Amino acid sequence: MNYTIKYGGKEQPVLILLHGTGGNESSLLDVGKDLMSDATLIGIRGEVLEQGQSRFFSRVSDGVYDEVDLEMRANDLHRFISELLQKSQLTTQEIVLVGYSNGANIAIKLLLNYPDKYQRAVLFHPMYPIDVLEDHDLSQTELFVTLGTQDSIVPIEESQRVLTLFRRFHANILSEWTLTHQLTYLEVEKAKKWLHRIIKQNEHE
Repeated sequence: MNYTIKYGGKEQPVLILLHGTGGNESSLLDVGKDLMSDATLIGIRGEVLEQGQSRFFSRVSDGVYDEVDLEMRANDLHRFISELLQKSQLTTQEIVLVGYSNGANIAIKLLLNYPDKYQRAVLFHPMYPIDVLEDHDLSQTELFVTLGTQDSIVPIEESQRVLTLFRRFHANILSEWTLTHQLTYLEVEKAKKWLHRIIKQNEHE
């Protein structure tokens, strides 16, 4: 997988940056720096190409995921992240997933599949139109999620579905409603305040 890494302060969190459709490993570097200036930033490029645009997993059609491919790609992504953290000597730092759109969608799969590995995430405008039948314990998971009331890509009922999914599994969620699918300065600032509060809270536990 193509990736970029910007090392931060020793023992500072590692932000795993997962771009939206058409992005690349550098797309969220500025967002990551805004969220936590002293964190280590790892941007990863999705390996699926759809009409020339990079994604993290395949779709059957708009709003319909290829669930077999999603499972495979999420497991591959987890292995890549684990090996990269080991190689980069970053295994002791706290990991925070930061995903936008398609990147937020595969981040949800990582949170569900590996709740002991990924317990902090910032999800900008996710959609997860999948019936999750098995139970998951996400009671140790802390999430900041933004959703759009007039999102042209994610219908409002799908945004509600994401929140319902995480509440069903007892995740700790702070949700913020914006207007459209576009990532805005204001929601990044709110995510920053949330992230710094969560990290500080963990330091005192």
